[in-house]
Amino acid sequence: MSAKPHIEEAVSLFRIPGAHLESRPYGSGHINDTFVAAFSHAGTRVRYIFQRVNETIFRQPEALMENISRVTSAARSRLEETGVVDPTRRTLSLVLALDGKPFARDGEGRLWRCYLFIEGARTYDIIKSPQQAYAAARAFGNFQGLAAGLGGPRLHETIPNFHNTPARFLRLKQAFEADVAGRAGEVPVERDFIAAREGDTGVLLDLLARGEIPERITHNDTKLNNVMIDDASGEGICVIDLDTVMPGLALYDFGDLVRTATSPAAEDETDLSLVRMQMPMFEALVRGYLSSAGGFLNEAEIAHLAFSGKVIALEIGIRFLTDYLEGDVYFKTKRPGHNLDRCRTQLALVRSIEEQMETMNQVVATTK
Repeated sequence: MSAKPHIEEAVSLFRIPGAHLESRPYGSGHINDTFVAAFSHAGTRVRYIFQRVNETIFRQPEALMENISRVTSAARSRLEETGVVDPTRRTLSLVLALDGKPFARDGEGRLWRCYLFIEGARTYDIIKSPQQAYAAARAFGNFQGLAAGLGGPRLHETIPNFHNTPARFLRLKQAFEADVAGRAGEVPVERDFIAAREGDTGVLLDLLARGEIPERITHNDTKLNNVMIDDASGEGICVIDLDTVMPGLALYDFGDLVRTATSPAAEDETDLSLVRMQMPMFEALVRGYLSSAGGFLNEAEIAHLAFSGKVIALEIGIRFLTDYLEGDVYFKTKRPGHNLDRCRTQLALVRSIEEQMETMNQVVATTK
């Protein structure tokens, strides 16, 4: 069956007034199936985003949707309390299904959700300027601040140990020992580089265990293309793609911003001379993030902002190398050695961050 009948059924499962005009695939995401649907409300054309959730990737979709519903509702309440005039452009707004749930299942059991479409803004795949880096970092800081007011029980941990760097390191060691793809002998340089930094893997979780930094609600996928940038002002107005929202550390989110935003090289760049942590981008990230998150972060969190970029780049490098050793079973690859190239890019970024760590820490100290 084609995707078209699925979306035609899905639009009938939610509380949307007016007549359905049309639907079409939307965006460039590779996990969920996304559509934009237009409706006529009293002669006005109104658009909605529909997504069919990939339950192969997200094994607890109903818990995931409960997390999203609670976080977006709390954010909406905080925005309204502070007098923001356009709260539906500042946080995702779920449309309820006919039965009142934040999702619906079609006749074949597939889970769908629906959001109001945010008009007058768009996403970008690549950060091209410090201004965009500032906007993205400020938006993610705002998101964490809005989510901080959430009451009630702890959110579901829908992907356990997602950023547990020591656990990722242990799995890498096991992958070397098993060597199921016969590749362990190819990567002594990468093995030794990572092994020399084993002590870094537990730093953030040790801070949490000692009570020096708190658990927070975090996004866990802080790329530029998960921020809606306002067409008129260039401001990052709304954080999207909330599938990985769950309990975590604020430093995870900032660290992944450093990893994804500061180097001009592609994630699978083979010319490692192009991989470098660009200080102007880092400075913009720090300014943007602290402008919105500085009021609730504690001193230990702020002191580890630069380090967080290093440890998250190291973690992702570990994951790519693990997958390479296990036979490329998790990340999609397009060529032989693709995951190894990705690993080497991350490790080159780690080295670049290490070389500039003192200056990065000075940037943080002078910005706060």
